Amino acid sequence: MRKIILMMSMSLDGFIEGPERQIDWHLVDDELHRHFNEELRSFGGFLNGRVTYELMAGFWPTADADPEITGPMAEFAGIWRDMPKYVYSRTLREAGWNSTIVRDVVPSEVAAIKAAPGGDLALSGADLAAEFLRHDLVDAYRIYVHPVRIGRGKPLFPPVGGPAPLRLEGTHAFGNGVVLLRYAR
Repeated sequence: MRKIILMMSMSLDGFIEGPERQIDWHLVDDELHRHFNEELRSFGGFLNGRVTYELMAGFWPTADADPEITGPMAEFAGIWRDMPKYVYSRTLREAGWNSTIVRDVVPSEVAAIKAAPGGDLALSGADLAAEFLRHDLVDAYRIYVHPVRIGRGKPLFPPVGGPAPLRLEGTHAFGNGVVLLRYAR
């Protein structure tokens, strides 16, 4: 059975974006992008909320046509276009690039997606992640901690009722100071 893996970047103080939705503090260089490509190439799909999907769809479909773009970014454009995407939205009417719109997080429907053949599923977007966490649907975490404090913004993890013990599976420090923390339930 496929796993749902929460993959998100966050500041050292726990935010995924600033108060005005800024993510300009993300330190994604070629080394980190190559890592993302290697990780995601074996995945079976992306689970995104509408905001994350629209952000991605606004750039990646044609990014590899830009002569200024780096090799790892151009490679990711192809990975993103080809990968099946489940877009959770109550308002989005259509989505392109191998996407399926899903209206609500229904545990039995998520179980069916997990039971389908293919690689693991990458979950991203704070609001969608909060909903998956509320339903206890996250199997593993790949959290990329960027070496910056932004002070305020949208936190990665919403307040929850109690502790959720996790097992550290590994860490990796990148040359730009970003640290990957890999946890499983």
